[in-house]
Amino acid sequence: MDLGLKDRVYVVTGATRGLGRASAEALLAEGARVLVTGREEATVAAAVAELGEGAAGIAADNDDPETPARLIAEARARFGGFDGVLISVGGPAPGFAADNTDEEWAAAFGTVFLGAVRLARAAAEALGEGGVIGFVLSGSVHEPIAGLTISNGLRPGLAGFAKSLANDLGPRGIRVVGLLPSRIDTDRVRQLDALSGDAEASRAANELAIPLRRYGTPEEFGRTAAFVLSPAASYLTGLMLPVDGGARHGF
Repeated sequence: MDLGLKDRVYVVTGATRGLGRASAEALLAEGARVLVTGREEATVAAAVAELGEGAAGIAADNDDPETPARLIAEARARFGGFDGVLISVGGPAPGFAADNTDEEWAAAFGTVFLGAVRLARAAAEALGEGGVIGFVLSGSVHEPIAGLTISNGLRPGLAGFAKSLANDLGPRGIRVVGLLPSRIDTDRVRQLDALSGDAEASRAANELAIPLRRYGTPEEFGRTAAFVLSPAASYLTGLMLPVDGGARHGF
């Protein structure tokens, strides 16, 4: 299948590693042009060098109100257009309800929630018909994850914003989609497994709760992201798509 991604221009935040990086790789493999972001100049430069032709990068903090305009302007300057954005940020601090501090909540709200809202609003103003705004969220949108209270609090609200935005932008032909990863084999998930004190046992127990009986790979997530961001998915909007091997129990 031709996804129709050749020469389309996307911004992918948090793309120096993990799910953002895998998504950028998949988009590039299909012929898209991708502006990747991360907080550190050195990691962004290294990622761009590894991603190769079609990739450019810029160091940016999602919590900075100036970031959305910078990213869109840079994408247009580098590649001559702007067709969509995938908003991916690192997971907030782990912890149970009694553990997380006000400072951790405030920091996560700025990066995970408000920063994503700002970027989505700016993208909505800049995109034309056929544009797309994607959010990398979490399975916690539907089912709270033990030990990730901040994520459990913020991700469902961001999904609600995304759904509202999809309704608002639909008449303009702009799509909004959400991806809900669960146990994907990234550094972040391995760190969460290690919090139990026995990472191998934690992983084994989690795999037993997944119908496919394994963690997903970043590449599997990236290919899913590339599809839903592509013109091939032109009639998909407002959806929150689990990428979880069947781990979600509800329909």
